[in-house]
Amino acid sequence: MSYDLAVWDGERPRDNHQAGLVYDELYESYLESDDVVVPPTPRIVGYVGALVDRYPDDIDGRTVWASPPVIDEASGPIVYLTMAYSQAEEVSGHAASLAREHGLVCYDPQAESLRS
Repeated sequence: MSYDLAVWDGERPRDNHQAGLVYDELYESYLESDDVVVPPTPRIVGYVGALVDRYPDDIDGRTVWASPPVIDEASGPIVYLTMAYSQAEEVSGHAASLAREHGLVCYDPQAESLRS
């Protein structure tokens, strides 16, 4: 079981409903199709780099990520983070805080809400 977050580069939506619409559009445009490969934007690359500095993709076969390497879950202005549910509270908190530091939007698709 995993816990998921989406982080994207763009203006912060005014509310959870608007964030859900933006998330759906970005997910469909950049993550849903394997046919189109879009390199992640520099801000997403920087964010993912900082995130895996704290929580590496693989340590002796162990990782907090359900789908490593994390950068492979990034496309254009969005990255979809899947983390082990057992560590979701700690990792998602750091991921959301780091997104804010990088000027990115963090969204919880399970709760359909923005993370701050």
